[in-house]
Amino acid sequence: MEEQKRPEPRAVRIDHRQVRALAQPLRMRLVGALRVVGPSTATALAEMLGTNTGATSYHLRQLAEVGLVVEDPSLGTGRQRYWRAAHDVTNWESSDFDDDPDARAAIEWIEADYVRFFAQHAERWFAQRHEWPAAWRDAFGMGDFFMRIPVARLEAIKEEVFAVFERHQEETDPADPDAETVQLYLAAFPMRAALPQSAPPSTEEKP
Repeated sequence: MEEQKRPEPRAVRIDHRQVRALAQPLRMRLVGALRVVGPSTATALAEMLGTNTGATSYHLRQLAEVGLVVEDPSLGTGRQRYWRAAHDVTNWESSDFDDDPDARAAIEWIEADYVRFFAQHAERWFAQRHEWPAAWRDAFGMGDFFMRIPVARLEAIKEEVFAVFERHQEETDPADPDAETVQLYLAAFPMRAALPQSAPPSTEEKP
């Protein structure tokens, strides 16, 4: 029997309207939660994210207006509405919004919030790591690598690494009892941003 191939991830290259709608802390968390847990109600999402149903309902509607979440009528019963993420992957380049100051400010906020979330995620992992078996503790973690390369090669590396992520996802059975949902990050930053500023030139006169 021929094995059925997993469907391609649904991706969106967010536009100016979507990025402005997404630049709000709870909306970011709602989209992420729906991608991880699947279709859910505003009530269940409020409990998961530590907020109230009124707030989640409002922000879900705002996200729906720009096509980032959609209602799933096949799951709803009576007044209970289920929502799901419209996409599995959100793509953008910072330069996409250079012609729109409001959208540029929104994407800068989103990128900064993403970094804050990463730092909090890492801190929670370090606080909880001894609760995990040794094999998982060894598999989780962080590392870095220094390279001096042109921008085209950096773009190529990012594409190849994401292709590796996707290949392993396609080859893994999500029902495997040994499987865990993990979040993999790919980050690339200039080294000059990590180095202290050079000391200013001395203004002391020489004799």
